Amino acid sequence: MSTPFHGYWKNLSLALTGKLDDHFTALWDHGHIKFWSCKTLGKLLAEGRFEICETLFAGRFYPSSKSMLIVARKG
Repeated sequence: MSTPFHGYWKNLSLALTGKLDDHFTALWDHGHIKFWSCKTLGKLLAEGRFEICETLFAGRFYPSSKSMLIVARKG
């Protein structure tokens, strides 16, 4: 699975540059999106009894990556 990535340093940089409200706005037209960190997505997968095999990041450079890719299997 892949999802937008939002870890501590990325959120901090958005806050320090004053772009946090624009980034997380609920006023976008169309659709709904959730923002995940490794910790929050890991917790959700664990609740569904999935085990994370691998975590990768794409777009830009870590820790400001655009996407997080998770390989998981049913435990």
